[in-house]
Amino acid sequence: MSELTIHLGWHEWLLLFAQYLLLSLLSIGGAISTAPDMHRFLVEQQKWLTDAQFNASIAIAQAAPGPNVLFVALMGWHVGLNGGGMLSGLAGVLVTMLGILLPSTTLTYVAARWGHRNRELRAVRAFKQGMAPIVVALILSTGWVLAGANNGTVEDWPLWLLTAASTLVVWHTRIHMLWLLGAGAVLGWFWLS
Repeated sequence: MSELTIHLGWHEWLLLFAQYLLLSLLSIGGAISTAPDMHRFLVEQQKWLTDAQFNASIAIAQAAPGPNVLFVALMGWHVGLNGGGMLSGLAGVLVTMLGILLPSTTLTYVAARWGHRNRELRAVRAFKQGMAPIVVALILSTGWVLAGANNGTVEDWPLWLLTAASTLVVWHTRIHMLWLLGAGAVLGWFWLS
C-alpha cells in the first residue's frame, strides 16, 4: 500500500473533524453509505489518502468482526500515519470516530424517543417508509464508487454477473447470508487460483 507524506496542522484536523460531523448527519444507511463523499474529500479533494488506502480501510473493516463503522477509524488512522506517525494515527482515529459518532448518535437517540412516543402519527409512519429507498440508493452509490476505484472494465463481466445473481438470490430466496458468503469465498478461491 503506497503511503503519502502530508502536513496536518490544527486547521486540517479541524477540517477533518468538521467533515465527519457533516457526514454523520448524512449517514442514514450507516457510515458506509457516506463512503463516496469520504472518497471525494479524503482522496480526490484533500489528497490525504491514496485509493489503495481508502479501499483497504473499507475491505479490512468489512472483513473484521465488529461494528461496520470501523472503516472510519481505519481511514483516520491512515490519514494520521500519512501526517506524522503512530501518535498522529491515533489522533486521526479519535477525530474521525468522534466526528462520525457524536451527531448521528445524539440525533438518533432524540429522534427514536420522539418517534416512539408519536409512532401512531401519519407523518412518522410515512417518514419510516420513505427512508428505505434513500438508504438503498446511498449503499448502491458506495458500491459504484468502490467498483470505479478498482478500474472496473468490460472484462469484469463475470463479476458483474455474479453480483446481479447474488442480488436476485438474496431478494427472492430465504437462503441465509452466511451460506452465500461461503459460496462466494469458494468461488473466489477457485476463480482466482
